[in-house]
Amino acid sequence: MATTLAEIRAKLQASEGNKGGKSQQGGDNAIYPHWNIAEGSTARVRFLPDGNTKNSFFWAERAMIRLPFAGVKGQADSKPVVVQVPCMEMYGAACPILAEVRPWFKDPSLEEMGRKYWKKKSYIFQGFVRENALSDDKAPANPIRRFTISPQIFNIIKAALMDPEMEELPTDLQRGLDFQIVKTSKGGYADYSTSKWSRKESALTAEEQAAIDEHGLFNLSDFLPKQPTEADLKVIKEMFEASVDGQPYDVERWGAYYKPYGVDAPNAAPKAESTDAPAPVATAPATASPFVGDDEPDEVPTPTAPVEAAKPSSQKAEDILAMIRNRQKQ
Repeated sequence: MATTLAEIRAKLQASEGNKGGKSQQGGDNAIYPHWNIAEGSTARVRFLPDGNTKNSFFWAERAMIRLPFAGVKGQADSKPVVVQVPCMEMYGAACPILAEVRPWFKDPSLEEMGRKYWKKKSYIFQGFVRENALSDDKAPANPIRRFTISPQIFNIIKAALMDPEMEELPTDLQRGLDFQIVKTSKGGYADYSTSKWSRKESALTAEEQAAIDEHGLFNLSDFLPKQPTEADLKVIKEMFEASVDGQPYDVERWGAYYKPYGVDAPNAAPKAESTDAPAPVATAPATASPFVGDDEPDEVPTPTAPVEAAKPSSQKAEDILAMIRNRQKQ
């Protein structure tokens, strides 16, 4: 674990120049749903170090791919659903979906489709909620909460860590800083761009230190999705192709592996869960998200060669998929 701000900065710089699993634990309402705070309000939190001392950072990075389906097979009144599957790059391996999607960005007619299926990142933190903007929040017995942070907020956190005027680690127990999650709106969507670190250092209270002593710190990697097996990857590929084809989600074929939130699996032991993200994400239409910016793909490829003129956006999904596969065979 990095113990100084200088070490974290060096790690961040190294990761910028080098771009290119375990079972989940949930159901304990430890996740603080900051996206539910009212517009114009602020939640003040204090981040803590990762319990995993091998992690240089005080967060764990999560990369997921959303597979949208128009509905569920066999359900006449089914609404659109989204299945989230792990991106293999999260485990340092090649991702078969990204390998197929990456060439789409070389063609303007496929770029929008590519953005839909590109990986989306979020970041898992832990800490105390020092000022709670949710009046109906049911805090767990363990006051150390987990936070699912969107890229928009994470970029604010990261930028401040690289600022030479920040002299101490914000997770320092005696001289750390609180972080203010500020919710506003922009263009009809939630906006967190005015979130910021507090300027005044503060020590943990006796109660907060006692909570750490009693409960310990979470190992944040424990809350990443389980790394897919070969069987899981086969199912992920099938779901990806069916999603692009415009087919409905098939509970009988895939329900024991990955499924939308709220959809019951067949009578078999589940092989994997779809996501540790907040429940509203999985049941909502593909365009919905509690985080502004979450529907924007992370580090999408930049087209590098001249391409054909874009075709009408009304082109059917099966035609697009056929075009993609034909080009890969050439």
